[in-house]
Amino acid sequence: MFSQIKYFIAVVEQHSFTLAAEECHISQSAISQQIKELEATLGVALLDRHGRTFTVTAAGQYFYRHGKDLLVSVDFLIKGTQQFNEPDQYQLNVGYLRDFGTGEFLQAVADFSSQYPQIKINITSGNHESLYRLMQSQKLDLIFSDQRRALSDRAINHFLTASPLMVAASVNQLKDRQNVDVDDLKDLTCLIIQSDPEDTSTIEYYQGALGISSDFQIVGTKEAAEMLMATNQGYVIVNERTQDQFNSAVIQARPLVHHQEKFLQKYFAYWDKDNGGYFVEAFAKLLANQFK
Repeated sequence: MFSQIKYFIAVVEQHSFTLAAEECHISQSAISQQIKELEATLGVALLDRHGRTFTVTAAGQYFYRHGKDLLVSVDFLIKGTQQFNEPDQYQLNVGYLRDFGTGEFLQAVADFSSQYPQIKINITSGNHESLYRLMQSQKLDLIFSDQRRALSDRAINHFLTASPLMVAASVNQLKDRQNVDVDDLKDLTCLIIQSDPEDTSTIEYYQGALGISSDFQIVGTKEAAEMLMATNQGYVIVNERTQDQFNSAVIQARPLVHHQEKFLQKYFAYWDKDNGGYFVEAFAKLLANQFK
């Protein structure tokens, strides 16, 4: 039936038995017969034939949509299984969020290398947008990053951990504060630490997802941001896991809230459904183990 599903999908997409037969490298009579056998097996008409033309029935449209998903799943299964054939020729390309830190990720890399020493693993670091683009273009098999957009049904989104967002600023600015409301930040400057001054993705995320209406200033390094914070010239958004990157004697952090409700920054392992396989899943499992 697997071949028959492929033939049926080709006929629907080509709108022609002749073109579908050419695509599938079989005769027109053979592909027509295979689809008739498929309909007989299913007990329902997939096509309404009108001489040399046809229309797709409601049942055929349903079978076409889900049949395509099935073929993708089967192709994924085949590719994943074939990786066992020559593992020494397989390379795993993974990326991690630079601002998060390397502890858990590198431990997962070490565990993976110990279990699968024949697999070469290549590591990339970056910000959310750069990692996401590399995953979309299949230059990275898996990325460890935060969530900044709605989860895509084209990817596997494996939740790892979450951490409350915080505002890092000078001790003077934060004294006597238990937390910082978003509305309290509108007259302050939000410092964005990144090397690319043209990248506005973080600003858009802060404005859209967090409701921050501050002025924004991009600074190239953590040290530059720390100097500005120390002189009361701005603040940085961090979270409980990343707040220790600054000198605690000068810079402190408080929870970021809106009407007393905290913001959570969620982290996932992401990989494209069409670019997975056994070793990607194995690495994701080892990474998830670091957060249990």
